[in-house]
Amino acid sequence: MLKYTHKSDLEIYEIVADELKRQEHNIEMIASESTASLEIMELSGSIFTNKTLEGYPGARFQAGSHEADRLEILGIERAKQLFGAEHANIQVYSGSSANYGVYAAILNPGDKVMSMRLDQGGHLTHGSPVNFLSKVYEYHFYGVNEKTEMIDYEELEKKAEEIRPKLIITGGSSYPRLIDYERISRIAKSVGAYFMVDMAHVSGLVAAGVIPSPVPHADFVSSSTTKTLCGPRSGFILCKKEHAKAIDKGVFPGSIGSMHLTTMAAKSWVFKHAASDEFKNIMRQVLANGKALAEELASRGFRIVSGTTDNHIVMVDLRSKGISGKVFQNALDRVGITVNKNQIPFDPASPFVTSGVRIGVTSITQRGLKEAEIKIIADIMDRVASAPEDETNIMSCKKDAENLILNFPLYPAGSFED
Repeated sequence: MLKYTHKSDLEIYEIVADELKRQEHNIEMIASESTASLEIMELSGSIFTNKTLEGYPGARFQAGSHEADRLEILGIERAKQLFGAEHANIQVYSGSSANYGVYAAILNPGDKVMSMRLDQGGHLTHGSPVNFLSKVYEYHFYGVNEKTEMIDYEELEKKAEEIRPKLIITGGSSYPRLIDYERISRIAKSVGAYFMVDMAHVSGLVAAGVIPSPVPHADFVSSSTTKTLCGPRSGFILCKKEHAKAIDKGVFPGSIGSMHLTTMAAKSWVFKHAASDEFKNIMRQVLANGKALAEELASRGFRIVSGTTDNHIVMVDLRSKGISGKVFQNALDRVGITVNKNQIPFDPASPFVTSGVRIGVTSITQRGLKEAEIKIIADIMDRVASAPEDETNIMSCKKDAENLILNFPLYPAGSFED
């Protein structure tokens, strides 16, 4: 691993080597994380690092683009085929910059936008006051029903009729249920709004065909390529053909400069791999593992937000256990299980403390863990929650977590030998 860095910069080498050890021995359950393949890591550090390029195939601003043109055209076609889209832009750097590209394409300063509340499942780039775009556009928010903790479509429709936004956004970072894209599309059309779906968290599940796709219903679909798509740290945008020119202009020169050809190569590989039976089987197991984790935790006295999950995210209310999300996150981290503290709908606690945690099952599913192992993880979590500051308890749980994950290698043996 890193044979040249090992010689030229031992400090950096040791940090990377230690991170590899951490991931190998850790039960990764942060919902926004997945494990990149060896091919993705190869391509992300490939010779395309040396090439600077702006513009689109056939209309570049720099010479020497013929191989990059082949790459981008191939990646676009693979993305379109995978998701059944009319147009794809694969230049954006991330899910966030994909969102910015859509905004740049269709919005003017002061335009009204409706999106899901951050503390009920939305995302920072959907208008959170801490994001700079909150100063550019006029954001209004819809949320979930307090009883069901699922999107309140009646409230959404009522607000859309009152506000008459130019854009309605759905999709987010901590919403565990399916979204009725067709219904929101109808609402958007009824008020003359564009409809955008941020599917960053579920794009792998959509690609595998195990949950419904937003592509037929949305004007624009944005996504990262990590999370359930299990790709490099990058993004893409899908849209109807009628919006293709606007989106491409919104991306370049509207919101980014030169593209990252290395990650473009890696995500182009992902767009092919995500159509494979191997990937589809993993995504099916992701759904099964999510359901199993929700059931196992519920049986141990944890309250599951909205009662269950329809994707890879399990949202857990810890108030029944008498601990905060911050306390639980930190205790689990000591054990070798990583989750993140997260506000639950109508959370009385601050976002720095929270009453809940967000748990994801993508990474562990990639490593081969199934329902039997989920039961063991739920038991460890329950033991940690019962005494999060008891050193003997934490060390006992840590040993059990290490013994479990050692049976499921992160990468094949010898993958990083020089």
